[in-house]
Amino acid sequence: MGFIKRNFTIITAVLFTALYFFTRLYNILGLPIFTDEAIYIRWSQIALQDASWRFISLTDGKQPMYVWITMALLRFIQDPLLAGRLVSVLSGFVTLLGLFFLTKEVFKNKNIALLSGFLYILFPFALVYDRIALYDSLVAAFIVWSLYFEILLVKRLRLDLALILGMIVGAGMLTKTIANFSLILLPFSLLIFNFKEKYRNKKLIQWVIYILVSAGIANLIYAILRLSPFFYIINQKNYVFIYSPTEWLQHPFTYFFNNLAAFLNWLNGYTAAPFLILFLAAFLISTKYLKEKILLLIWFLIPLVSTALFGKLLYPRFMLFMTIPLIPLAAYSLYFLIEKVRASGLKILIFFVFIFMFLIKDFYIIKDFKNAPIPQSDKGQFITGWPSGVGVAESVKILQEEAKDKKIFVGTQGTFGLMPYALEIYLDKNPNIKIVGFWPVGGTPPEEIITAGKKMPTYFIFYQECIDCKYIGVAPDSWPVKKIFQIEKEEKGQFFTLYEIKL
Repeated sequence: MGFIKRNFTIITAVLFTALYFFTRLYNILGLPIFTDEAIYIRWSQIALQDASWRFISLTDGKQPMYVWITMALLRFIQDPLLAGRLVSVLSGFVTLLGLFFLTKEVFKNKNIALLSGFLYILFPFALVYDRIALYDSLVAAFIVWSLYFEILLVKRLRLDLALILGMIVGAGMLTKTIANFSLILLPFSLLIFNFKEKYRNKKLIQWVIYILVSAGIANLIYAILRLSPFFYIINQKNYVFIYSPTEWLQHPFTYFFNNLAAFLNWLNGYTAAPFLILFLAAFLISTKYLKEKILLLIWFLIPLVSTALFGKLLYPRFMLFMTIPLIPLAAYSLYFLIEKVRASGLKILIFFVFIFMFLIKDFYIIKDFKNAPIPQSDKGQFITGWPSGVGVAESVKILQEEAKDKKIFVGTQGTFGLMPYALEIYLDKNPNIKIVGFWPVGGTPPEEIITAGKKMPTYFIFYQECIDCKYIGVAPDSWPVKKIFQIEKEEKGQFFTLYEIKL
């Protein structure tokens, strides 16, 4: 027992690390590839093969940091989807470490910091996105470390901290535009500035100089993107998801309340009432560390309100980085409640009550995603609707088998996205397979399909709506096809179908 007490933190850290990687890696390929995953992984493959395309993501207005990291993993990991998802797994672990240090710095309590890390491991929102090849876990990692170093900087006023902060913020800006909130929210760290200190004016000036240094470094790093002729597309892409100032002024609050309601509904769907009670209770059970608590809340509220105010096209994943600062608040409340109770049995009961909903959601996320009690909008994207790659893995195996001893031609419904990228990820290096995307697809097969069908075995994949199609993912009756493989998605009337062209 003495050994355990002396090494409690180390033992707990090892156990938490094992638990984290178990929850993130177990059945990690159980969820089919998703449209955006296919895009990002395919970009990474192209960038790895051709150095002139290292900024390929900018062609769609997306920053390249995630693509660059995936490129590195693709050198060592054979399965491209696993490589892409491991970027998020590793990003989540960096977030876990950042949360521990952030919570310890804010509340000066190692046990609360450990509890904060444990809550993150079980946090359903993080569990979903730490297992999917998207940008959002990487953004969350940069956000939590930016907040940590902003707090250190305002407390300790050191140049090295300013330099590190600038590099972290800059890396975040190379990942996704929403990482700019690290700079937008930087002035709020003054909440915990010691205005009662003797040389406060001098130190305040020093802090201003340091944050200018940090902002300068961050923007200098971001300026790397100007090397690409596609840099301008970033702003164009941003305005797909948010209203431009001109658009917003025409209807400033028309969509605000609906957007806000959607965000709060997604938050509740990914957390549940016990967690929401915990983070709100942090302000009621004690006035200690009030300024620090308000700072954490600000890092949630301002991005939430801003995105609700200007958001045009929203998804739950936009919220992930905002919710991370709520975890230390929940950990603070849970620790306070447990410490107030003396009976060990009651401590365990309180702990179990507040994590029970997390455990239920986590079990389904890992084992049975389609029935997981999480927002329907994400289930539609990842498994039940047309953006999901249900059927891709089976089609890849069939096409690989068909191309073993002969050349084949594969057409896909779509030129960007799940098709043809999900096929190219696995089949592009096969010299016997030619993959071509087509859009739009109507009642008559494209001429290139007809030509190929006269020369070699030719296949076509349907998975979206099309002209003259009775169902989503089903070919028009006028097409000369033989069904090879078909799977119906959870949303009835939606299919993923592989056909062979029969002329």
